[in-house]
Amino acid sequence: MPAQQAAHLLESVRAGIPLSRVGALAGTGGPMRHPAAQGPVSQGSVTQGSASQGSAPEGPDGVRAPPRAQRLCTLLAATAHAHPHRVVFVDPSHKPLWSGRPAITWTYAAAAEIVARLANGLRAWRLAPASRIGIALAGSSETFLAYLAVEAAGHIPCLLPLGLDEEALLAAVQAAALPAVITQTRFGPLAPAERLCRVAVRYFGLRYLAAFGPDVPDGVINLDAMALDQAGGPFAAGPGGLISFAAGDPARPVHRSGDALLAAIAVYLVTARVLPGDRILNLLPQSDLRGLVSGLGAALVAGAGVETLPVFEGRSFAAALERPVATRLVVPAALERNLAASRLPGTLDSIVLAHRAPGRLGQRWLTPRPSRPIVDVVAFDETALLTGAREANDVALTLTQPERGPLFSTLMALRRDADGRLAFRGRACHAGALQRDIAIPEMADAWTASSFASGVEDDRTLAIRRA
Repeated sequence: MPAQQAAHLLESVRAGIPLSRVGALAGTGGPMRHPAAQGPVSQGSVTQGSASQGSAPEGPDGVRAPPRAQRLCTLLAATAHAHPHRVVFVDPSHKPLWSGRPAITWTYAAAAEIVARLANGLRAWRLAPASRIGIALAGSSETFLAYLAVEAAGHIPCLLPLGLDEEALLAAVQAAALPAVITQTRFGPLAPAERLCRVAVRYFGLRYLAAFGPDVPDGVINLDAMALDQAGGPFAAGPGGLISFAAGDPARPVHRSGDALLAAIAVYLVTARVLPGDRILNLLPQSDLRGLVSGLGAALVAGAGVETLPVFEGRSFAAALERPVATRLVVPAALERNLAASRLPGTLDSIVLAHRAPGRLGQRWLTPRPSRPIVDVVAFDETALLTGAREANDVALTLTQPERGPLFSTLMALRRDADGRLAFRGRACHAGALQRDIAIPEMADAWTASSFASGVEDDRTLAIRRA
């Protein structure tokens, strides 16, 4: 059943079918908790009742593209059209302290309008279609707006960890051959825009540098002014997908196609089960596949909202957790013991604990309840995300005995060899090292050996190690 659900969800996303209908179509069981809520809806199906379900919205002005061109920006536009007042992004209240920027709550309609304006501004840059544009941002709403604007301008986002020093940033920009980077002027004591100005001096290929304010340095494009001065318009066609860095290593850029990204989100959502109108409270860095799938990707595919805390502060986290709205909490697995010792609100519908290989899945502090599942997701560099709910499709069981765990057909499959080495296959795992001027095949239906192996230690602790 998980294989059918994941495959059906991916096809539904491609076609712009509302997620609120996917449960009934896929046989996932029973009515949704929010019967009045809907997920992304094709603009064609809203404005033209006879339009094909295969049509997909391309932007606020309703320009459509084939289903396989579906991207996160088109999902934003679709939900903005159908549910303009639904909240999509929420900034933490203490954001002005570390960024000098106001904390804003964005509706789908407002976010889609700003994305369209920024995309128009980006298209004015003299870049070839499907160029790679770096995003070095903290993980708040500006990160999501920039990512979607890069897509809507017909380019490919490249996630740059904001904590990289100047030498590492230079290496990352060169390895990914980035002609442009979007950043911000302040992040606590850091000045990312100034740091990237020094990188641009050392790398001639970096032609455009843009930043969200305040106090944008000379020679850097002011994105706040761009959002105010530009008019919105239809989104450009583009490949979707992204570039990220394996284990955060600036010398190891990894490319993932748009279809592979949607497949990874679909596989994740079959277990995470985010619903339209939910809120995702996500404490992960938004600079890799793990953060993107569980945050922006899950929210836009489900028609939900996402709130992040780029700078963790206890009181802000407690206040965010207490808000009376259905919440899906996503945190680093290291916080499990702290959560187990805390009073958790009744509005907390699930907890996702994010692990990164290599590592150990040892003692567990949180116990799932019928009303609050505990979900583990393990990231294998930027290649695969293995997701499982405790006492259901547990990731520890899957990693030691894949034949007894859930398989996702062509979307994702796992194999464990006699020596414990793991191999992955399927669209959700289709990513590869970025090579200049060499296109990665859209789909390769073959097993790919990973650099990880799993094994049981102490008769109870699952260890994932480098092979």
